[in-house]
Amino acid sequence: MSTMNTVENNCDEKPSLLLVDDDKDFLNALAPAMRKRGFLVSLANSAESAFELAKNNPPELAVIDLKMSGNSGLVLVRQLASLNAGTRIVMLTGYASVATAVEAIKLGATHYLAKPVDADEIVRAFEKQSGNTEVAVSTNPLSVDRMEWEHIQRILQEQKGNISATARALNLHRRTLQRKLAKSQIQSDIDLLRY
Repeated sequence: MSTMNTVENNCDEKPSLLLVDDDKDFLNALAPAMRKRGFLVSLANSAESAFELAKNNPPELAVIDLKMSGNSGLVLVRQLASLNAGTRIVMLTGYASVATAVEAIKLGATHYLAKPVDADEIVRAFEKQSGNTEVAVSTNPLSVDRMEWEHIQRILQEQKGNISATARALNLHRRTLQRKLAKSQIQSDIDLLRY
């Protein structure tokens, strides 16, 4: 399934929206909700098929999942931005981190939302002109552990999730890296329980 649904642009001036996610159920739930909200929706289940659609008809708006089989959503963000710098892109992820949010914005995404997300949240993100500039900057600096975790996540992303390659890039033993990743996951779970 390279393209689930392609919609031709028509004269009723609905904004074109490209939805990209390898989760078919998510796309099948989100597409009708976005159509009800007045969007002309095209669907793709991979970055590669989405780029093929966009080359023929660059969308005004795009909603892209970060983690997909094949190319990452970050690759598609860069490609869409190069096709049409005016395309507004919302990046969705179930694996939110500061590092991936920063990377997505640098590559051309307008907003970054953590899953689960609904159609109204996506519409609100598109209604904003840019990222939320009203958010106060934290006066608490990041802890050393948090900075280390962000660095590991960035390198892990650069190595496309390959633990062995990431360990080599960080000059760590693979088991040490796996313990650090497991420990940071446990700590983040504990932090979530506190709030």
